[in-house]
Amino acid sequence: MEEVKYKAQIWATFEDVRRLSFEEKKESVYSQAKVDAFLDKILEFKKTFAEKTLKITVLIENIEKITWFNDVDNEALMSINDLISSIRDLQSTLIRQYVSLNFIRNKGIAKDEIKEFKAAIDDLKDVAADLESRYFFLPRMVDFQDVTKELSLF
Repeated sequence: MEEVKYKAQIWATFEDVRRLSFEEKKESVYSQAKVDAFLDKILEFKKTFAEKTLKITVLIENIEKITWFNDVDNEALMSINDLISSIRDLQSTLIRQYVSLNFIRNKGIAKDEIKEFKAAIDDLKDVAADLESRYFFLPRMVDFQDVTKELSLF
């Protein structure tokens, strides 16, 4: 009787191994598709951050152009002040997005794209400070006014 019990146990275990072996062999065919899908998602993620970085870079270039305007009236100064506030709000939002990527950064995924994204965020912060200095702090300095007049003669 004992022998029947052992044989049944051996047979049941054999069936479990056989079934799992078959499933795993079948799965390996699909696992390449899963890996490909995963890699496609990583590429999509990288592309998203490259596009975000490009948008920020274009904004920075447009903002930098504003720093070269002379003889700006009070209405334009008020708009520039609003623009500075909007830039800072955007920069704050982007920093939160960057911080939320800590887990992904630590895994080394999209390392270059995230690094460039962070650099663009830092540049955005700098250009807001430049804009504010150009129109609200530096014009009060006599030396700055003299240099601006000299440059406008060229």
